[in-house]
Amino acid sequence: MQRMLPFALLLALGSPLTCVVAAERPNILLIVADDLGFSDAGAYGGEISTPSIDQLAAEGLQFTNFHVAATCSPTRSMLMTGVDNHLVGMGNMKEIMADNQKGQPGYEGWLNDSVVTLPSLLQDAGYSTYMAGKWHLGARPQSQPVARGFDRSFALMESGADNWEAKHYLPGGSATWLEDGAPVELPDNFYSSFTYADKLISYIDGGRAQGKPFFGYLAFQAVHAPHQVPEEYVEGYQALYDAGWDQIRADRYQRQLASGLLPDSGENPVTDDWGTFYQRTHVDWDTLGDDEKAYRSRQMAVFAGMAEAMDQSIGKVIRYLKDSGQYDNTLILFMSDNGGESTVLREVAPLFYRLRYNTDYDALGAPGSYSEYGPGWAYASNTPFYSFKGSPFSGGMRVPLIVSQPGRIAAGTRSHSFGYVTDITPTLLDIAGVAQPDGEYRGQAVHDIMGTSMRALLEGRAERIHAPDQPTVYELAGGIAVWLGDYKLVTSKTSSIPARSGPQLFNVTEDPLERHNLAEQHPEKVEQMMQIYRDYVVRNHVIEVPDDYRAWEQVKKNGREQFIANHRLSLLLFGLAVIALVVLGGWLLVRRQRH
Repeated sequence: MQRMLPFALLLALGSPLTCVVAAERPNILLIVADDLGFSDAGAYGGEISTPSIDQLAAEGLQFTNFHVAATCSPTRSMLMTGVDNHLVGMGNMKEIMADNQKGQPGYEGWLNDSVVTLPSLLQDAGYSTYMAGKWHLGARPQSQPVARGFDRSFALMESGADNWEAKHYLPGGSATWLEDGAPVELPDNFYSSFTYADKLISYIDGGRAQGKPFFGYLAFQAVHAPHQVPEEYVEGYQALYDAGWDQIRADRYQRQLASGLLPDSGENPVTDDWGTFYQRTHVDWDTLGDDEKAYRSRQMAVFAGMAEAMDQSIGKVIRYLKDSGQYDNTLILFMSDNGGESTVLREVAPLFYRLRYNTDYDALGAPGSYSEYGPGWAYASNTPFYSFKGSPFSGGMRVPLIVSQPGRIAAGTRSHSFGYVTDITPTLLDIAGVAQPDGEYRGQAVHDIMGTSMRALLEGRAERIHAPDQPTVYELAGGIAVWLGDYKLVTSKTSSIPARSGPQLFNVTEDPLERHNLAEQHPEKVEQMMQIYRDYVVRNHVIEVPDDYRAWEQVKKNGREQFIANHRLSLLLFGLAVIALVVLGGWLLVRRQRH
């Protein structure tokens, strides 16, 4: 991989290239949507109004074969470091961490000290660095944004939260926002997408006088549950989704084919199973009653409105960059952190959601409400792929990625080359002219960056990112994926569908929908790719989950443990109070009997 002299070194040497390099160093804006499915944005076949995202696609390079981890914090850990999640502290999601993984190296649940982050390297090279939005890489002082390279930050520490107020969405959880490392009260007019965009704009504008390029990280909560949005964004979608998830999925697929986004595999995008951990089979929309259809249509309308509000917030940032004359020198990346989420959390803790939120039809989307759209609509979000967030199938991992900059990226182009989340950090360092750490950072040993720079592809000098014989390996919570050339090997310990639980081999060039298992036809290929996986386990210190591990059950167990840990003193006092009342009641009863 090509390595360039850091900008700071060029300055120190007084190189005649200094002015050239300085002029070419772009601002960088990295935008991440949370739980946005492959097909939700208009540019990817969706019917949701996303003009800002669509314009970025029209002005830049649109990826059709880009992959991330199947859940949020592992993706974000690799996005910020270019290093495999098992080495950086996110070997598994904290929320679903298996008992045998807890407390083990690489499974700390926060970004550990074995890596240097992208913002730290850019900061050292003379960039101003800002973030606004979801962090989810640890709330400990050493893992907070302010300690990992951001000059200014307004960050939600946890996996998610209410979009209207400082309230967590999980039993036993918390919702903490920090600004520049200090706890902060949310503004009275807080709505997550709007506030995050405004904060990032204020940081960028406030730092302009320094004359430095900036790195901005805009990490939305949208469209993670709870789905909430002002009512004006919901209006107009309700009737659209009365058609049901099968029709929406079919319509999206036809638009994907018509635009050339995906090749026509000849397959029906509507499948008999959804591939969830708990819902074995597809639910036919027409079997639902009228009231349930109306409720579920409303849920998807709220989701769509939330995505539209996020897009509007992106548009606000872009307008600011244009109005301030910074747009042409800003490299913009838009992506999602994983596929659409099928989990219905209200089934995990029904009492909690009944007491804490309003789930009535008329309330959905409003402050105090809770909405999640479940497997049917997630299945539409991930069109045309199989399964959902958390799964090693494409529905969990294949996501939108758009890269745009006038003059650097050819407008209206597409890439079908395989890419992976660890490729982002080396790409941005390469474009910014910043050297990668060589096993050491500030006197401390750190892991080398593992991804491959996409710069040559972005600039039209290459047609692929990875060599055909270069494997990519993924593991999370018992889900395994190995890519090698045209092939992808998938296996999952947590699949509830027997036909999808063993080793499955797909030629994803010919079969992008992962319908035809070739494992029995090519046992030698399966063994070759399983050996690649076994080597990966050793190299990255993977601790595999037990055979009886079930993510669904682990969520419940870890939630109970977290609740007890967060409320230990309150529970102790409550217990003592109960004991005192029992003792007092007994004493009064005995006293009464004696008299």
